[in-house]
Amino acid sequence: MLSTQEAEQRCADLMAKARAMGADAGDAVYLGRSSQSVEMRLGNLESVDRSESEHLGLRVFVGRRSATVGSSALDSASLDELAERAVVMAKGAPEDPYGGLAPKDMLMKGPPADLDLISPAPEPEALRNTALEVEDAARSVEGVTNSEGASASFGRGVVALATSHGFSGGYEQSHHSRSGAVVAGKGSGMERGMAWRMAHHVDDMLSPAEIGRLAGSRAVERLNPGKMKSGPMPVVFDRRAGRSLIGHLVHAISGSEIARGASFLADDEGKRIFAPGITITDDPLLKRGLRSHPFDGEGLPVAASRLVDDGVLTGWLLDSASARKLGRRPTGHAARGGGGSPGVSASNVTLLPGGETVADMIADIADGVWVTELIGQGFSVVTGDYSRGASGFRIVNGEIAGPVAGITIAGNMRDMFANMRAADDLEMVQAFNVPSLRIDGMTVAGD
Repeated sequence: MLSTQEAEQRCADLMAKARAMGADAGDAVYLGRSSQSVEMRLGNLESVDRSESEHLGLRVFVGRRSATVGSSALDSASLDELAERAVVMAKGAPEDPYGGLAPKDMLMKGPPADLDLISPAPEPEALRNTALEVEDAARSVEGVTNSEGASASFGRGVVALATSHGFSGGYEQSHHSRSGAVVAGKGSGMERGMAWRMAHHVDDMLSPAEIGRLAGSRAVERLNPGKMKSGPMPVVFDRRAGRSLIGHLVHAISGSEIARGASFLADDEGKRIFAPGITITDDPLLKRGLRSHPFDGEGLPVAASRLVDDGVLTGWLLDSASARKLGRRPTGHAARGGGGSPGVSASNVTLLPGGETVADMIADIADGVWVTELIGQGFSVVTGDYSRGASGFRIVNGEIAGPVAGITIAGNMRDMFANMRAADDLEMVQAFNVPSLRIDGMTVAGD
């Protein structure tokens, strides 16, 4: 895999080849990844994997016509062929009035910020011992009857981007992860529990034993789920389940959906869509953040922002293409993969905690449900309608009463946002993080 400096130079060389073959403008991106992982099951080594991949993506413009191609072959002859093919394809493509590179006057200048995303690789034996410790801790939880295995892994990645109008930059990042999944109970009454963590630095994760115990306890606490009646009631999303709601918000405010008129929030910029007190931030410069990056997929600088400020929707997430369609400037939210044009993405998104404890938040719930797991993809970005399978626990007279499964929760995201309350138990463990969230008036389908 190339170093950051080598990757930047390779992108610049590829872009120069494309210009020499007739491209008016363009950009090139390099994505390099390597990983190693160990999986243990029932105390025995299940698998050891090691992989490495490299990819170059080239986007060229000939007038208002464009084409994007990619290759994992990085030798000079292959790059000559790649550049030639891209230019030929662009000349035969239809014109796009909104295509083009990011505005030159907005490009990031100077070296990228140091976001502390790199840490040393562990030895393979250390990965093996970590996975074994996770599984041993999970299997030691009373009631656990079997194991689906535990794993530990380390990965490293290099990203570089060069454009024909003056930007060149790159950065490196590493990832450690550990996970475990076990089964509790027997026969038709078996339940599964799992836990995992990922971080750029190993000391930012729970210990292997803590992850194992968490997986085991999650399996055991789901045993013997009961039923519950159907009807409108308060639904509390725990931190694992609640982050998906913020994912739906990000989808709904992405520039591509807004420009197509395909979002239920298309007319709500500057309006209050959440309850007062709800604030949601996006911070790509968060030190050690899982989705932190010093520049976006088009070479623009990035900065922390508020997507929702005290309940008010502040605006859209825009790449250059969607910004042109809307007559605006891009916001630094372009994301670039190896193939295709840039899309739109958020980074480290956080719903800030509220002022009440979880116990206080559920104290007045006579009959409700605490959701810990969601099933399916039942969300329409066009209408905001929401319906997903769920499991979790009943809430009876302000207390957690016992596990439930096989239920469906439904509502409209507009109403759900307006009725949302946030507890004070925020935990920063993933890219999207939320505290426990209460939403009154949702429909629960049980028995």
